[in-house]
Amino acid sequence: MGPASFASESRHLRLLACSPQEKAEASMPGRQPSLVRQWTLLRTLCARHYGATVKELAAELGTTIKTIRRDLETFQQAGFPLQETVVEFGRKRWRIDPAKAGPGLSFALDEAIALYLARRLLEPLAGTPFWDAAQRAFKKIRATLGPQALKFCEGFGQVFCQTMVGTSDYSKKAEIIDQLVQGIEDRRAVFVTYQSLKSTEPTTYDIFPYGLVYHRRALYVVGWGRDQNEVRHWKVNRIEEAEVTEFPFERPADFDLKAHLARSFGVYQADGQGTVHVKVRFAPRVARYVSESTWHESQKLTPQKDGGLVAEFDLGDTEEIKRWILSFGRHAEVAEPEGLRGEIIGELRTLLDLLGSSGSRPLQQPRSK
Repeated sequence: MGPASFASESRHLRLLACSPQEKAEASMPGRQPSLVRQWTLLRTLCARHYGATVKELAAELGTTIKTIRRDLETFQQAGFPLQETVVEFGRKRWRIDPAKAGPGLSFALDEAIALYLARRLLEPLAGTPFWDAAQRAFKKIRATLGPQALKFCEGFGQVFCQTMVGTSDYSKKAEIIDQLVQGIEDRRAVFVTYQSLKSTEPTTYDIFPYGLVYHRRALYVVGWGRDQNEVRHWKVNRIEEAEVTEFPFERPADFDLKAHLARSFGVYQADGQGTVHVKVRFAPRVARYVSESTWHESQKLTPQKDGGLVAEFDLGDTEEIKRWILSFGRHAEVAEPEGLRGEIIGELRTLLDLLGSSGSRPLQQPRSK
């Protein structure tokens, strides 16, 4: 997200850390909340190689000279390497000193802060080699910024929050993921013990791992299954053991992980190479929600006169999109293909039978207080 979109999305957020004066300024037309303004100012100071005057900064950020001076003082107290240069006519120009902004780092100060704040996005991978490596990087950033600067930066972190619904815990899968990564990098077969959803007992066999996919907060390994004699996907949560072998394999030169998944509505890969055209009508109540996101690269969204929406997709399989359509309940209707429409009707009939056979006792109404 760029600085402009960041400011736009954050403009209406409540900033509890603001002083009464800052809150009053934030409520004025054209004013930015303090955290957004200070982040934009910090990026500007990092980008201006020749610096900028307080007057120039105030005009660019749409605020007062007094506010900019107060922000610069805040940066100095936080320990940021502000550099003040006196130019012609006694004017002062300000910038972040690039020589002191990131000793030992190959990126600018604002880039280091952005990476540090983004560490929360990696929390679902806690316990994995990815998380361990990121923690080492974050440790270097913390040492570079210092305690006062870190305390200041945490104010930006309060603007965002990541929900943890459906998150997989990989803290106990670190060794397995490490073995898979070794197999991918060294192109060596990995001996895995896998418990599929359909099997009652785990099965052990060799796989040729091509890469890892992170989808809906879960990791999947994509590779060649020697026993299945085809490219398969394995959910890391279901791998009980993994061990890199000494047997090398050749990954196809034309294999591209993104292109391989292009026909999937997620990660499920069906047999065959055919394409299925899916057409779904969405009721006005959910049309806006559907139109707000990119669900698949092939999607075509057509607004309807009644406020509804028609969505079309070209997929290799309908298994995952079927579950997605069912999640909308009565607000989604399959128009094509007929086979998918029949599957959903069958699912709904089975659900009705299940609910009807769960007991003749009617559901109790909540008592009124």
